Amino acid sequence: MKNEKNIKTTIGEEVDLLIVGAGPIGLACGIEAQKAGLRYTIIDKGCLVNSLFHYPYNMTFFSTSDRLEIGEVPFISHGAKPNRAEALEYFRRVCSSWKLNVRLYEEVVAIEWNGTHHLTETSKGRYTSKTVILALGFYDLPYRLNVPGEDLPKVRHYYDEPHPYFAQKIVVVGAANSAVDVALETWRKGANVTMVIREAGIRESVKYWVKPDIENRIEEGSIVAHFNSEVLAITPTTVQIRTPEGKKEIENDFVLAMTGYQPPFGFMGKTGITFLPDEFHTPEYNPQTMETNVPQLYLAGVVCGGLKTNKWFIENSRIHASLIIDDIKAKQGQR
Repeated sequence: MKNEKNIKTTIGEEVDLLIVGAGPIGLACGIEAQKAGLRYTIIDKGCLVNSLFHYPYNMTFFSTSDRLEIGEVPFISHGAKPNRAEALEYFRRVCSSWKLNVRLYEEVVAIEWNGTHHLTETSKGRYTSKTVILALGFYDLPYRLNVPGEDLPKVRHYYDEPHPYFAQKIVVVGAANSAVDVALETWRKGANVTMVIREAGIRESVKYWVKPDIENRIEEGSIVAHFNSEVLAITPTTVQIRTPEGKKEIENDFVLAMTGYQPPFGFMGKTGITFLPDEFHTPEYNPQTMETNVPQLYLAGVVCGGLKTNKWFIENSRIHASLIIDDIKAKQGQR
């Protein structure tokens, strides 16, 4: 690794660059900032690579390990594609190898541009910085069902492993990859699975090697699926749904709402970022520099796609880090 000199910072200290988000792309931005000799701090309201930490325990990435590498740190996995545990180990190693300035479990409350600097308020202090990068994920804000009973303990918007659902009557809401994976895995581990799906069928975007599996399980009756249907209410022992045949009430122990997640649009709007008038609520930014309409406020990673959360991944947004740091250096008159 080159230019790995680390300039330590403290809480509340003025820095050249504040990076919000300690996911893979936030870490990549920190590495590029460190290479450029910038005083920077990476802040995250959760743990390191918080979104990856909340993935299901048995999740395997679509990409090979080499496509997930950042900071010239080799990523070696046992299989052709790495799993969640290997990814968490890898990004811990990246952070340690580069001795990145990371502050975890510190939530950013507000960011304000005063004409020359950004003033950032967090749960632990106040920072002044010339530049801010928002490397935000979208895994913290699930789409809610907005029905009575959604806040019962039996309702979950995150899935970790199948064991707790053995011999339980579960309802899986959704028809995309997450919902299909949860339905199949819990059924194979002994759960009684019912799917409630707004659409007329399983989504075409579901992984090609999984889609026939779920469709065959539904066709044979192993997994019950209610298409063109929606959840109306949840009680401690039942779920009420609307189907093309009318309203039904089914016995239920757990509801796994795999309805997807969204970027923190409200927070972004409060910083002054504007959005394109499209159906995806895409934030405005310069694709050559990643700078938004707010001076020296940049976006990096999946947040750039708005509701198109499948547009940007680790492997195709790593370049955002170098684009941003190059622009910061150009503004400072560096080559």
